[in-house]
Parts: sequence; C-alpha cells; structure tokens
Amino acid sequence: MKYDYLIVGAGLYGAVFAHEAKKAGKKVLVIDKRKNVAGNIYTEEVEGINVHKYGAHIFHTNDKRVWDFVNAFAQFNRYTNSPVANYKGELYSLPFNMYTFNKMWGVVTPEEAQKKIEEQRLASGIKEPENLEEQAISLVGYDIYEKLIKGYTQKQWGRPCTELPSFIIKRLPVRLTFDNNYFNALYQGIPVGGYTKMVEKMLDGIEVRLNCDYLANKKELDALAKKVIYTGAIDAYFNFKFGALEYRSVRFETEVLDKPNFQGNAVVNYTDADTPYTRIIEHKFFEFGTQPKTVISREYSSEWKVGDEPYYPVNDEKNGKLYERYKLLAEEEKNVIFGGRLGEYKYYDMDAVILSALNLCQKEL
Repeated sequence: MKYDYLIVGAGLYGAVFAHEAKKAGKKVLVIDKRKNVAGNIYTEEVEGINVHKYGAHIFHTNDKRVWDFVNAFAQFNRYTNSPVANYKGELYSLPFNMYTFNKMWGVVTPEEAQKKIEEQRLASGIKEPENLEEQAISLVGYDIYEKLIKGYTQKQWGRPCTELPSFIIKRLPVRLTFDNNYFNALYQGIPVGGYTKMVEKMLDGIEVRLNCDYLANKKELDALAKKVIYTGAIDAYFNFKFGALEYRSVRFETEVLDKPNFQGNAVVNYTDADTPYTRIIEHKFFEFGTQPKTVISREYSSEWKVGDEPYYPVNDEKNGKLYERYKLLAEEEKNVIFGGRLGEYKYYDMDAVILSALNLCQKEL
C-alpha cells in the first residue's frame, strides 16, 4: 500500500482533509472523476471573469477557525450577497427587509410592517404550520408569499409548496430593518481569483489524479491505501442497492454578452411561475469586475436522475429513511469514511463542509 489515505473527490471536503493529512505527515492520493479539482465550487476564467461553473457560491461563516483556515489559501474580497427579486418586472430587495415591505405595501416603519404581516397571518387562520406554504405565510404574510416565494420555490423543488416541508423556509431571513445583506454572518466574501485557485493551493504538493472514476476501478484503487475518504454519493457506492436517493439538479445556460453590464447585480431571482429559470447570475459582480464584456448564467431547476449532477438533497421523510439504510451499510464498511454533501446526503454550506472535514481531521489524524 503506497498511501495512508485515498481521497475520493477533489472538492472542498476532500481538499481540506488532504491538506491536513499531508501536514500531519501522511501520504495521500486524491482522485476525481472530473477533469478539474474544486468540485462544485469550480470557477473558470472567461473573458477575464471567474465564472462559477456549477452555480453561485458565496463564502460566509461565523466561525473564526474556518475563516482563518480559508484565508491561508486565498485573499477574500468584501462581496456582500444582496440579491434582487424580479416578479413580472417588479423589483424587490432580498432578503425580506424594510425595502421589500415598503415596495410591497408602502409601509415606512418597522411597526407598520409588523402590523401588516400580523394582519395577514391572522387572516390565514394558520396556527401550526404543516407545510412550506403555511410556514411562509406565517413568517411574511400572503402578499409576499404569492409574489416572492410561491413561484420560485415550486420551480426550485418541482413540487407545490403545500407538499414541501416547512423547515425549508425557516432559514430564510426576515428583517424589520433596512439591512439587505442576505447572510447574517460575521465573515463573508469571494476569493480573489476564484475558488479553483484556492483549492489548488490546498492541494499543493499532493498527488492528484483527474478523470479517474473510483467506482469503476474500485478494487485496484482500494489496494493502494490503508483508508478511503469517500465524498461521492453514498447510494452510488452501494450500487443503489435500496434505490436512488432523490436530489434536485440544476441546468445552466451560460453566455458571454458584448456589453459591460446586463442586470447590475450578481444575483437576480425570477419569482413568478411563468419564467422558466429560477435566477440569472452575472458573474463579474462577485469580484467587482470592470471588464468590457459580461458573462451570465440562467439557472433551470430539474428533477434529478442517475447520470445527472446531484445538487440539493430532497431531505423529506422518505429519503431520510432511505439514507438511514445506506448509513447503516456505510458504518459496516471497513477502512472507509463517508463525508461531505453526497457522502452524508446533507445540504452543506461551504463553511460547514470545511468544519466537518476539520473535525474529521482532529479525530483521524
């Protein structure tokens, strides 16, 4: 055995573990079936603009340990996530704040906004929200739900809001202030030069094999190392023995435009049900770009099928039970550790991925 660890996946989780393992004197091999490192946070340069190939990634955290860790590999800019909602040509501030409430109802004070929300909540008769629709109306009232939540959410998840669990909407910020910073985080920004460079620095001096499919060559790859850190899909590892876990996938239509400014903001959500895409990303604004051209990506949400890129785990009761069955199998695997978004079938923000990997490092190394 040539290596102490074979790390399957050169995304954030795998890169963090690989870096720490090398620092601890371990010999590691990182493999990835893609042609590049950095997983879903991969950025590629187009017209001098760092394009987020697999969707927008804005780094934010309240954890100083995580912030200090990433800053060892990249300088972060001061980007603040302030998306805009477009409902049939009406523009609203996100997250829901006093600018949103003023545009929606003409209210000026927090007291007036609170009163309006309370009126609509009482009129709904909802006491214990049982689904996403009821939870949303309880949080922000009927008008905002209808214009800014309902259509977008149904496009995102491919299901009526009445069929979605209430917890999905609970993380949505609602503020009776004029603060339109989406993330209530102490640290926030985008790595200058893109995420790919940051991950490449984490993997500096580490052997990496790309275009290498672990599951297709499992036996010979397993023979190379004492332990495997597996960050791929847990159900795929077991050849979908109990059936496939469900995900939402995303399709991107990206184009270069011969103009310096398309929409004036990095993120614009299209919240009506009739617009087929969920949002448009204008990548240059993540790094305050002044390039003469611009690159935009329209995002289309779709139901996942085997072979598609899995993005968002569908964490409902049915999939939760199915994951638990796979988790029991994973616990029986000798010398294999399952981690990350796909390995744990869990929606992770980037800082949570890093923290999870660092915690594993403490335990393992």
